[in-house]
Amino acid sequence: MGYKKDQTMKGGKSSGATRKADTKLAVKKTAAKGKAAKDPNKPKRPASAFFVFMEDFRKQFKEDHPDNKSVAAVGKAGGAKWKSMSDSEKAPFQAKADKRKKEYEKNLDTYNKKLAGGGNDDDDEDSDKSKSEVNDEADEGESDDEEDDD
Repeated sequence: MGYKKDQTMKGGKSSGATRKADTKLAVKKTAAKGKAAKDPNKPKRPASAFFVFMEDFRKQFKEDHPDNKSVAAVGKAGGAKWKSMSDSEKAPFQAKADKRKKEYEKNLDTYNKKLAGGGNDDDDEDSDKSKSEVNDEADEGESDDEEDDD
C-alpha cells in the first residue's frame, strides 16, 4: 500500500490543485468581461514631467550608447539621473508637462461636452437622409397631429 501512495504522489498534480487553478482562471476571465470598452475618441492623458524628461533622455542615451539594446538599462539610467537632478533642472520639463496638462484638460472638456450634447456628430453624417429631409418629415408629422386634435 505504501508503494502505491508514493506512486500517485509522484505522478503529478492532484485533482484538487487543478480545480483551484481552473477557478482562478475563470475569475480572471469574468473580471475582464465586465470591463467597459475604451472610447478611441477620448483624449489621451498627458505625460508627467518625468516622461517628458525621458523623451529627451532616450535620444541622448542612444547617441552615447549605440550598442545598448536594453530598455531596462535606459529606464534605470534615466531614473537615476532624474533623482539626482535639482528642482531648477527639472523646471523646464515640469513646464512642458503643465502645458500638456492644460491642453489635455481643454480637449477633455470638449470631449465631455460632445458626449453630453448627444454623442458623435459623425453618425449623423453617415445616415442616408439629409438633415433637411429629416426636418421635413418631422414637420409633416406635427401637422397631422394638429389636425387630429381638432
